[in-house]
Amino acid sequence: MNKLIAVTKSSMPSFEEYCEEIKSLWDSRWLSNRGAIHKEFERLLQERMGVDYVTLYANGHVALEVAIDAFRFPKGSEVITTPYTHCSTTHSIVRNGLVPVFCDVNDRDYTIDVEQIEKYITDKTVAIVATHVYGLLCDVDAIDRIAKKYHLKVIYDAAHAFGVKRNGVDAISFGDASMISCHATKVFHTIEGGIVAFKDKDIYDRIESLVNFGFKGPEEVQYISTNARMNEFEAAMGICNLRHIDDEIARRKIAADRYVEHLSGVTGIHLIAPQDGVTSNYAYFPVFFDGYKYNRNEVQEKLKKENILARKYFYPIVPDMKCYKETYSAKDYPVSRHAAETVLALPMFSDLSVEDVDTICKIVLDK
Repeated sequence: MNKLIAVTKSSMPSFEEYCEEIKSLWDSRWLSNRGAIHKEFERLLQERMGVDYVTLYANGHVALEVAIDAFRFPKGSEVITTPYTHCSTTHSIVRNGLVPVFCDVNDRDYTIDVEQIEKYITDKTVAIVATHVYGLLCDVDAIDRIAKKYHLKVIYDAAHAFGVKRNGVDAISFGDASMISCHATKVFHTIEGGIVAFKDKDIYDRIESLVNFGFKGPEEVQYISTNARMNEFEAAMGICNLRHIDDEIARRKIAADRYVEHLSGVTGIHLIAPQDGVTSNYAYFPVFFDGYKYNRNEVQEKLKKENILARKYFYPIVPDMKCYKETYSAKDYPVSRHAAETVLALPMFSDLSVEDVDTICKIVLDK
């Protein structure tokens, strides 16, 4: 059997580098609850990302859920969001007692269609929760204009966007809050983990309580909340990986460029064009098989037979999921549904060689 090529592969520092980073824990025995390593990691992120308020979390989902909670939206309020995302985005809204109102995506980069947002705004709308996908950014300027016009908050699910910049500005800077996932499969990871940046100090101060069961002090609990804290071992992995992230992204670009070389201009194969002014992190390499000689499922099976794993990402769209389909109709979001039925994320990670990309593309293009 051919060697396994997974759809992704976690980047890691050397064993020695990580051990050196966690060595102090054997002296302090402070393993959780925002210790010295956690605080240093926060400082490094603030410095790199150019933001004032950053908080760390146990994982990306709880990070987004707590971030939404921090705004204290009235229960039953409506939030405009995208159906083309991980279910975590929608779950985070619903678990806060809010109502997701789906707005379809555009057919260029599959982010929320800003030309449709306003038709979904009602007197119950309090926020827009939009998702940056595949290392591509939403139209943040248009969303900002709409939000200001209707006095809405903007929260970005920027799970895919670590290291992405638009005209030199870090993706996490946009919106009233932005969440980045640090799951092990992401471009940048802390094993598990999440990062949220805020613009408003009052929201930041509230978050400091919300991540820790709602404690304001050692004997005062002011909010009904959860335990969302990142531990020291995760923070240490983050510090190590931060040292190497630029090289990781550069190596991903080499693989991405090779894919483009092979697959661009092929009838029935659609690649997302680079965005003007956006520096990608090459988080994923999505390919849309639309009118190609093989459909998406057939391509996935061809690759699987050669021990190469590819993923239907995102599939299904949220309104097609069992827990939502009785409330929503996926046919109301034709662009999202068509994308989900044609997309295949090909393997993408920093150790992926150009020879492996050549092999993958040969299988995809083979007659």
